[in-house]
Amino acid sequence: MAQITLRILDGADRGRVFENLPTPVTIGREEGNSLQLNDERVSRFHVKIQEDQDKVVLTDLESTNGTKVNGEDIQLRILRYGDIISMGRSVLLFGSREQIAERLAALRERSDAGRVADIPPADHPAALEFELNWSADPDVQSTLHTLLPPELPDRLSPGQAAQLCELLEYLHIRVRDLLNAVKLKPDNEQVTLEQRHWQNLIDLQARLASYLRAVGQPPDDE
Repeated sequence: MAQITLRILDGADRGRVFENLPTPVTIGREEGNSLQLNDERVSRFHVKIQEDQDKVVLTDLESTNGTKVNGEDIQLRILRYGDIISMGRSVLLFGSREQIAERLAALRERSDAGRVADIPPADHPAALEFELNWSADPDVQSTLHTLLPPELPDRLSPGQAAQLCELLEYLHIRVRDLLNAVKLKPDNEQVTLEQRHWQNLIDLQARLASYLRAVGQPPDDE
């Protein structure tokens, strides 16, 4: 019996994590599902995820509004770690951080056969950050293993907390829109972005750079 992990990226249940769910798993808005979503656009019993011949298979249960995996409408689909499942207003990520890191490592090793690098083990807390930020540049490699997600600041005033939430929500929405624009090529494990969305991503990086500069180098008091 396979056990799966699902993380909710968007929707009313955003931020919830369901780890080691034994298959079969059903997802819908009705009680009795393995994973109940607070989403009126999700059918009572929307999808089923089950193991078959050592593969994890998602089946749409003739839902009213349909199901997408990586932006494509599906009825039946083999799931791979890192796949994005969309139903109603809810977006779910399939796989734990460790499982996604292992898949990325396997893909990288396939494309960079013969290359030897200082790669952290899959159970290392920075493994996913390493794989997400992998670069063939040895100067970049030397620092990537130290990347860890930062902690949120504590003891914020209500006004500061609200301002931080507003900033993170802005970034979340822009990243979500970019994810929705991605087109996956399952035959070669590559994704593509249209030029407009690529420029959107560059603009987002530029805005983050300006935020970092403004925080790191606040203007002198006059």
